[in-house]
This record gives sequence, structure tokens and C-alpha cells, in this order.
Amino acid sequence: MMHRYSTQSILIPSGAIMNDPKNPKILNIENIAHSRLFHIQSVDLEFSNGVKRVYERMRPANREAVLIIPILGDELLLIREYAVGIEQYELSFPKGAIDPGESILEAANRELKEEVGFGARKIEQLAKLTMAPSYFSNKMNIVIAENLYPESLKGDEPEPLLQIRWPIADMMSLLDHADFNEARNVSALFLAQKYLQHR
Repeated sequence: MMHRYSTQSILIPSGAIMNDPKNPKILNIENIAHSRLFHIQSVDLEFSNGVKRVYERMRPANREAVLIIPILGDELLLIREYAVGIEQYELSFPKGAIDPGESILEAANRELKEEVGFGARKIEQLAKLTMAPSYFSNKMNIVIAENLYPESLKGDEPEPLLQIRWPIADMMSLLDHADFNEARNVSALFLAQKYLQHR
């Protein structure tokens, strides 16, 4: 039997703390499928009102990732990289997993050297984002990198990455580019715009 509940709308003042219901009780977690990269879990939940549901999710990740917005003079540095999920090349900012023992900023500098051939003397974290939190626990740290200098490291990419330079003065026109459509990159672009307006 499906339970139907009415929804309510409330206005939350800026800066106010929301009082959420008590977290659902986890009754059972079962690993139901896995591959080399992915592990799928079934999670039995009981909500605070007594309703029970079975959810599926990817097994919680033990590593976060970092996405870097590199600034070289008056330009942004982007790459074109093949995205197998959508079976096409996409225009994106450099990104990658944080290795064990690395800080967010250390990982950002390493990925920058591997993917665009530059290091950064100044790296600042702008935000930490979740991606599809109903299914994934992954967190993506968005950083901005400035005061770049040439330095390369060998990465794990299967092919050389094409580097694209985009004028900062025209950065928001990236939103009109058919290949710049991944949500993390779009979020990073707006965060970069806010940062650059206030620096």
C-alpha cells in the first residue's frame, strides 16, 4: 500500500538552520552487485514516521575528488576529455581523485600538472559538492588555481588531453557551448564567476 502525504511550503530566512526530522533507521545493508569500479548496495530504511523503504545506492566512497579551475593570465584553462557515460568528448575543467595521504590542495596541484602541464602557487578551495546524493556519497572539492607555472607530471590518461584556453571576460558563454554541459563544471563556472567578482 502506498502512503500519500501532503506537502507543506515554508519560508526559510537566509542563514537560518533547518530542523530536519530524525534520520531514518538503517535496518539492513546488503551488497547486491559489483564490478571492478562499482559496488551496489541495497539499504533497508525505517523513517521516523514508521514507513519502511528499500533503497539502492553505490557503496560509500572512501576517497573524495577535486576539480580545478585554472587561471592563466586572463584565461581559463579547460580540457577536452572522452566521457564514456555519454559516449562523446566533453569540455571540462581538470579533475581527479584525491590519493591516500594527499590533502585537497596537494591533489589539485598534482592533477593540474598531469592534465594541463602547469603547477599553481596559489590554490583556494571554493566549495565541496555532492553528486546525486540519493545514490552516491562522493564529494567533489572545487578549487581555483592561480599564479601558474609550467610543470608536468605523467598522468593515467589513455590519450593526450587537448588544452583549451577560454577568455575570462567571456567565461559565461561556456554555458552556450554544446560540450560544456556536465553539472559539476557548470557549478564550478558559477563559483569561479563569484570568486573573480570579489577578489
